[in-house]
Amino acid sequence: MKAVIQRVTEASVTIEEKRVAEIGKGLLILIGIEDADTKEDIDWLTAKIANLRIFGDENDVMNLSVKDIAGDIIVVSQFTLHAQTKKGNRPSYIKASKPDVAIPLYEAFVKQMESESGKPVQTGQFGADMKVRLLNDGPVTIIIDTKNKE
Repeated sequence: MKAVIQRVTEASVTIEEKRVAEIGKGLLILIGIEDADTKEDIDWLTAKIANLRIFGDENDVMNLSVKDIAGDIIVVSQFTLHAQTKKGNRPSYIKASKPDVAIPLYEAFVKQMESESGKPVQTGQFGADMKVRLLNDGPVTIIIDTKNKE
């Protein structure tokens, strides 16, 4: 499971010219799922994201988590995070899970992220052509791969 976590001052998701999600200060999480992902990956990743200290404290030092600031979260599925680009110029997405595997894991990730953050999580729509708008704060962008826990 791969995640791109972006600290934002605002973010939104639009599908077919209809805004389906919108947040203020918080996190935009792009999540890519592969067949090898499990409940353990979800548990580890959601706890890690909810507790990442990437928001400024009273001294503007990154000491606070999204939970600490009661920030909002949007989760967007993004199979292209598993793009393989080693060969040629057309990315291969062979490692990205098909919907029958990915959708239940995506839904479990969202539910667990709500539990970890203590707040409802907004989402895009799995498999839809989405327009994602964000104002990255910092910029702060962190990439986490549960298969490479650094």
